Amino acid sequence: MNDSAPSPTDLLSVGDVSRRTGVSVSALHFYEREGLIAATRTSGGQRRYARHVIRRVSVIQVAKRMGISLSEVADVFADLPPDRMPGKTDWRRISERWRGRLEARRQEIERMENELVECIGCGCVSLRSCRVLNPDDELGADGAGPRLLPEIPTD
Repeated sequence: MNDSAPSPTDLLSVGDVSRRTGVSVSALHFYEREGLIAATRTSGGQRRYARHVIRRVSVIQVAKRMGISLSEVADVFADLPPDRMPGKTDWRRISERWRGRLEARRQEIERMENELVECIGCGCVSLRSCRVLNPDDELGADGAGPRLLPEIPTD
């Protein structure tokens, strides 16, 4: 890159995008294969990304931290313009689509926290004798692992 101010039309190498986002080159290649980001190729076959890809990768990272699957990210990215920086309206639309899901997740975490407080508060040292959440170890018949935790999709 040159020493002048960056332009929205600058094309960045995969290494540049990796350094700017903190995402590995292999993850960027994966996101490209999944259609989440796009690159052009130089005459020598090297990938070049539009500067707005940095924003898309950042949204992917935040979504992952919030428990939003890559398939859900792909769904909202399908509505974004592929050839320019998405605008404020575009990002607001994404936010609105995810708001309900994130609120439901927040409520579920709060419910789990309340159950854990009750469990910790009962003072029992064994699930076999827990009268609050698992009397007579009834949940053991359902199989191994935690039975009261919600299923979280792993798309």
